[in-house]
Amino acid sequence: MSAQIDRDEHTPQPLQPLSFPLSGRSLIEASAGTGKTFTIAMLYVRLVLGHDPGNASARPLTPPEILVVTFTDAATKELRNRIRARLTQAARYFQQAAEDSEDDDPLLHDLREQYDEHLWPSCARSLQLAAEWMDEAAVSTIHGWCNRMLREHAFDSDSLFSQTLETDQSDLLAEAVRDYWRTFMTPLDGRGATLVSTWVKSPAELQQKLRNLVDVAALLPQSTEPDEVLEARARKLDALKAPWKSWPEEMGPLLDAERTAKRLSGTSYRRDYCERWLAALTTWANDPHAASPELKTGWDRLTAEALLANCKGTPPSHPGFDALSTLRAELAELDAARTDILAHAARWVAERFAAEQTRRAQMGFNDLLSRLDNALHGPNGARLAEVIRQQFPVALIDEFQDTDPVQYRIFDAVYGARADRDETQHTLIMIGDPKQAIYAFRGADIFTYLDARRSCGTRLYTLAKNFRSTHEMVAAVNHCFAIAETRADGRGGFLFRDEAANPVPFIEVSAQGRAEAFAVDGETQRALTVWYLPPDGSDEGVRKSAYLSQMAASCASEMVRLLNLGLRDEAGFDSDDGRRALRPADMAVLVNNFGEAHAIRSQLSARGVRSVYLPERSSVLTSDQAGEIAHWLAACAEPEDGRLVRSALATSTLGLSFTELDALFCDEARWEACVLQFRGYRECWRRQGVLPMLRRLLNDFHVPARLLKLNAPSRASDENTDGERVLTDLLHLAELLQQASTLIEGEHGLIRHLLEEREAAQEGTGGDARQMRLESDGDLVKIVTIHKSKGLEYPLVFLPFACAYRAVDEKAMPLKWHDDAGRLHVAIEGTAGNVAQADEERLGEDLRKLYVALTRARHATWIGMAALDDLERSAIGYLLSGQNALGPARFVDALEAGFGVSAHTALLAAPEPGIERYMANDEAAHRGEPRRSARVVREPWWIASYSSLKTSDGVYTPAPETPDEDVFIETRDAQSEAEEDEDATLAPAPVQATSSALHDFPRGSEQGSFLHDLLEWAAQQGFAEVAKDPAMLREVVARRCSVRGLERWIDTLTDWLMRIVTTPFVLRAEHGMQATSVTLSRLPSALGEMEFWFAAARVDTLELDRLVCAHTFGGADRPALEQTQLNGMLKGFMDLVFEHDGRYYVADYKSNWLGADDAAYTPERIRAQMLRSRYDLQFVLYLLGLHRLLKTRLPDYDYDTHMGGAVYLFVRGLNAASQGVCAECPPRELIERLDALFMGETHALAAGLEIE
Repeated sequence: MSAQIDRDEHTPQPLQPLSFPLSGRSLIEASAGTGKTFTIAMLYVRLVLGHDPGNASARPLTPPEILVVTFTDAATKELRNRIRARLTQAARYFQQAAEDSEDDDPLLHDLREQYDEHLWPSCARSLQLAAEWMDEAAVSTIHGWCNRMLREHAFDSDSLFSQTLETDQSDLLAEAVRDYWRTFMTPLDGRGATLVSTWVKSPAELQQKLRNLVDVAALLPQSTEPDEVLEARARKLDALKAPWKSWPEEMGPLLDAERTAKRLSGTSYRRDYCERWLAALTTWANDPHAASPELKTGWDRLTAEALLANCKGTPPSHPGFDALSTLRAELAELDAARTDILAHAARWVAERFAAEQTRRAQMGFNDLLSRLDNALHGPNGARLAEVIRQQFPVALIDEFQDTDPVQYRIFDAVYGARADRDETQHTLIMIGDPKQAIYAFRGADIFTYLDARRSCGTRLYTLAKNFRSTHEMVAAVNHCFAIAETRADGRGGFLFRDEAANPVPFIEVSAQGRAEAFAVDGETQRALTVWYLPPDGSDEGVRKSAYLSQMAASCASEMVRLLNLGLRDEAGFDSDDGRRALRPADMAVLVNNFGEAHAIRSQLSARGVRSVYLPERSSVLTSDQAGEIAHWLAACAEPEDGRLVRSALATSTLGLSFTELDALFCDEARWEACVLQFRGYRECWRRQGVLPMLRRLLNDFHVPARLLKLNAPSRASDENTDGERVLTDLLHLAELLQQASTLIEGEHGLIRHLLEEREAAQEGTGGDARQMRLESDGDLVKIVTIHKSKGLEYPLVFLPFACAYRAVDEKAMPLKWHDDAGRLHVAIEGTAGNVAQADEERLGEDLRKLYVALTRARHATWIGMAALDDLERSAIGYLLSGQNALGPARFVDALEAGFGVSAHTALLAAPEPGIERYMANDEAAHRGEPRRSARVVREPWWIASYSSLKTSDGVYTPAPETPDEDVFIETRDAQSEAEEDEDATLAPAPVQATSSALHDFPRGSEQGSFLHDLLEWAAQQGFAEVAKDPAMLREVVARRCSVRGLERWIDTLTDWLMRIVTTPFVLRAEHGMQATSVTLSRLPSALGEMEFWFAAARVDTLELDRLVCAHTFGGADRPALEQTQLNGMLKGFMDLVFEHDGRYYVADYKSNWLGADDAAYTPERIRAQMLRSRYDLQFVLYLLGLHRLLKTRLPDYDYDTHMGGAVYLFVRGLNAASQGVCAECPPRELIERLDALFMGETHALAAGLEIE
């Protein structure tokens, strides 16, 4: 892999925890399961005590002085807790008398013995103080520590004091790419632009291509600007084309002559073939935009070599035939322009990106490292390094095999050996395992690790005992890698061995063993079981798809068999304390990707076994639920758009069947209620936020309860239902949206943000907050990616797809490989040799991944194998045969030679897939019912309306957002009341089409809204203008009727609307009104759909109801309001506000159907309807709003002088004697007392009129 990395390898020496030197630079290589974290904690104890026998200047250190660095937040938390626990344990040990030691801990005993007994109390105090100080300990991720250093040492690092750390910089990158496009692509001439468009069509596509190039731009070759690159390419292309403008015409007769003379095949060189080939060459030569001729088979038949082979006698001679032999290769070389432009774009965008970050005082995570690295190697670098060394005399770097060149340069600059540094005064301890270096895709570089290893000289140490696994499991893993390590003609277990050295050898470890053993039917099981699919006798390898499906089925069947044995207490873990039965949580299946995870989960689910999938870094934004929530948000933001609401209802999570959806879409009343429901969600969104709205939506559709039922054991056969996963993702997304809503304005802004975040997640960007959460910690089988499993352990491990691998794609961009000196190289397009080198490095990492996978189990591991094509290119195939071909004929023999000779390994044909199901007791997984609150919880602040007040059925009616919505709610409720009214069920009398009466006009909320819309249009247009232009009136009515299928009502509605506009409405001198006559078309001033808001301060609706009932309609009986409290705002829309004879009125249109003819619209019937619908409450609130408005607008305002009252027009009763009019002006005392009530001035009420 890198033949000349190191020629002077030193063998690591076993680490002795109490004599390990705590000064200078050292490297500890800790194989899997050998107690690395335990060792770090023990070294920390020694550092706190100042225990370093080989260093006379050693002093006790405090937690803030001991830097411990690891690479993930989870590892940081674990390290901190483990160190704290060890310090506490050591403190207790030093507090005990020699004869009273409770803990049987040889290390602590030996450590204590190295101190005089009279020093033990002070040691205990130091240890206990350090344990209590751990919250301030310098235990951090590498990025967190770099960020801290840049902030704390801003002067020495030339950093800004205030910089923003951005977790997602995709927007800034997109802006830099757009700048590049505007600067270099837009100005290109037609020829250049046409060519570039065949490579990249837009800034978004360019950004996609640059996504993996920007970070390595410095390693790409320098390139000139695109116009120069394209100009040079054009010159070369024109030079190639120049002779071909005449050559085809000369070559044609030569071919014709040879064909006529029968010296050329008439089949391979048919006249039409030759003419088409030569015409293609001519067209290409004369087309400045054509990149290559469309020759197809002509490429192989028109060359001089082809003619020589196919011609009987001397072939025709012409420069064109000779040139065609090399033309294709020469044209291919011109494609280097594409890579040159991409390289230039990557470098330019990287520079612009960095400049914009500086201008905006922003940093990304990678910038934290690069800026500290630049500072340490800049003019003030030596001073900064000295300051950091004084602050942290000791640094312990965990997981050092995952380092990269920048990280290593940082620590080497601070703690590296220098002539002017005293190594006894500072310490750098690197802890890692090169056999577990599996994060190259994140930038980790094993060659950098080997550099650091060499810098430690002889101070290399190893942990040689495994504390995780049984003796048998450790021996089985040792055997697997010993096959390759001891192969005489091989490259060692990890592809690093050459004739001179092996910097990454496989060194066998011993085992501490475990107190329990995995047994089935009383027999201890083999540690490693290798399953294989027997070859079918052909020379063809097993297809990968067949391998995945068959091995998944076999693995799932065996897991079910073992689990059912566990239910019968015939499989489990035996110890001196008895047997613990095997459970699903004891099993883990390790996979490489989502496809493998889906294959095994489907098979497990079909057999009744629940599982949980732990991917490496899957964003919740890429889930189906993110797309569904986008549909929900769109519908809630615009509930008036039926298409959006239908899309939301059709999402799978809401659980509506096709039958239910069809019934909902066809039932007008149900559909209207559904639209109103989504309007309620919008109101909730605006008042409370997106999270409460989404929770309310989920509960309304019973989503949580239904999803959790899908995970019941009895339902586990459905492979498409993972309710816990879906619900976890939904709640996670809701939280992310709520967080984003604090920074984003408006509903549509949040929807756009979600869609953009989804797009970014698809491209692999986004922070840790977006990573999928574990949906359950229940008794489930764990499906884990190998990368995610690193550092974890499981009782039993299944590796069913061990043969799977993904070779390096020659089209991969960028292609990365290392030279013999370990230097990283990057190319946009690599040569065959570079691809081969990169693929060998891929195989090396796959071997390290296999090592990680095989060292996760405590007791047993199962491996699935098959004779795939090129199996030797996989990690397990390499272990078996090196890089020698391993076809189906050799497959079983190689397995026997490799695994059949070990006492700890069983080699078996893969189990036959069975139909046995896991027989877990459903009651064990039963979820208890949640406690339910018995009281009605109301919000302390809300927005009310007349509609929400009059609702008495307990259903929440949101305040209307628009006038149309206000009308919709009213007409819906009026229609509902009419259907319940015995008197309103009389059959309507037929009405002639020419009549202006509307008794036969269809009823319902939609028709009521239609009539209201016509009146609203007339008010907006101006009643006088409508009255003067009957043609315009008819045209508008006709158009609106046609849209709704009401064509037969055009004449009736036209006449009706004209009569309303021009009829004098008589207002009688009763109910507080002044006698007058009002004609809409003659009103001097009128305003339609006036919206009002006013505050409501803890208004008791019963008190409100009592006042209104006592002062309107003579105190007549009417339905009582439901008791509630108004605290917030009251809003509404007045259909019409107008001024007449110096008084101001509120008018409201009502489309209620009171009967079959004009006789039904008597003053008594209208009044009864007013009371039944509680329109009295509505007009009182409207007049209160108008009263408040007039007080602010009229300097001499007086209620008795200026207030006209409320006029209600029941528009279907226009031809009745009453004209459908109900008018009332409530007394001044009522309005003033309501004014005080809504302002919270209860003392004003007490001083008011006595109510009879």
